[in-house]
Amino acid sequence: MDTRPVAVDRSLVVELLDASGTSTQLDAGLHYDLHDPFAVTAAFCAGVSPISWVFSRDLLAEGLFAPCGEGDVRIWPFVDQVGNAVLVIQLSSPEGEALLQARSSEVCEFIQASRQIVAPGTESDLVDLDSVIANLLGGA
Repeated sequence: MDTRPVAVDRSLVVELLDASGTSTQLDAGLHYDLHDPFAVTAAFCAGVSPISWVFSRDLLAEGLFAPCGEGDVRIWPFVDQVGNAVLVIQLSSPEGEALLQARSSEVCEFIQASRQIVAPGTESDLVDLDSVIANLLGGA
């Protein structure tokens, strides 16, 4: 019997940086689920309801070590004003942009926990491509 968890959740506090360099702390959460093994959901509590973004787990992991991403999500490592390693996440949409930073250690712990559920390189073993194609074709 497989007793590994099916999901990992991590609460953290991120800093939302504005154009003047002022930061505002936001509660946030990272979620990984083996039923969507390539993706991470990041939810940011910036008002009445959380704002969620879904992007690649690999993108989040790669961003811990080097700048990566194209388009709507870009991630890179940085050192904050007091010398802490942080991960900068830039999110872009037609409604605007957000520049956030999170402690690298917290993101790294989340990535490691997700890898205990699904090892890197084995994600496709969990995807039923026949079902995905059938759904895309409207059940044909």
